[in-house]
Amino acid sequence: MAENEIATAEAPAAPENPLLVLGKAIAEAADGAVTGVDLARFGQELVVTAQRDSLVTLMTLLRDDPRFAFEQCMDVCAVDWPDKAERFEVVYNLLSLSHNHRVRVVVTTDEATPVPSVVGVWPAVTWFEREAWDMVGVVFAGQPDLRRILTDYGFEGHPLRKDFPLTGFVELRYDEELKRVAYGPVELKQEFRDFDFMSPWEAMTSLPGDEKVHQNRLEGPA
Repeated sequence: MAENEIATAEAPAAPENPLLVLGKAIAEAADGAVTGVDLARFGQELVVTAQRDSLVTLMTLLRDDPRFAFEQCMDVCAVDWPDKAERFEVVYNLLSLSHNHRVRVVVTTDEATPVPSVVGVWPAVTWFEREAWDMVGVVFAGQPDLRRILTDYGFEGHPLRKDFPLTGFVELRYDEELKRVAYGPVELKQEFRDFDFMSPWEAMTSLPGDEKVHQNRLEGPA
C-alpha cells in the first residue's frame, strides 16, 4: 500500500426494516394483488394497499401461507375521504400469533361499488363488516347478514360519513304517555354552547400582584 493511500473500511449497511421485508414478500407472493407497501408510525406498522377485486385471494394467502400465517382478523373499519373519487378506505388489521407480527391491509371503494366480503376467510368479520356498513355505508358483496348493528331500526343514512348532518329530523325515545319506545321530532333540551377547554392557567393573562408592578412602572420608585 502506498504511503499516501489511506485505507478506508466501508461502513456496514444498515439492516432493512423487517416489516418492510415482510411487506415485499407479501407483494411478491400476491402476484399483482398488492399495489403498494408502506411503513407507518415511524416504521412501526406495516401497511399493504391491495386491489379491491383481489381482496379475498390476498386474504386467503395471508392466512394460509406459513410465511405469513395471519390467523386472526382483529378489526375491520372504514374511513371517509369525501374529496377522493373512491372516498372510502376499508382497513383490515391482521394478527399473526405464530410470527408475532401485524399488517394493515387497505382497499378503496366508492358509494356504489361493493367490496368483496372476507367472511369466508374469517367468519368473525361479519360483525365488523356490518358495523362498517352501518356507520359508513360500505357495501360488502357476499356478506349474508348485512344488517345494521349500531343504529336503530329504520335509521336512514350513515353517521360516520363526513357529510352526514349533525342533527336529524326524528329521534327514538321512550314516550312516557304511550309507555313504549316511539319516534318523534328532535327536541334540543338546550341551545348549543361554545365550550372553552383552555385551562385556567392558560387563560390567565395576569397574576395576583401584577397590578403593583404596573403601578410602580407608572409612578416610578419611591
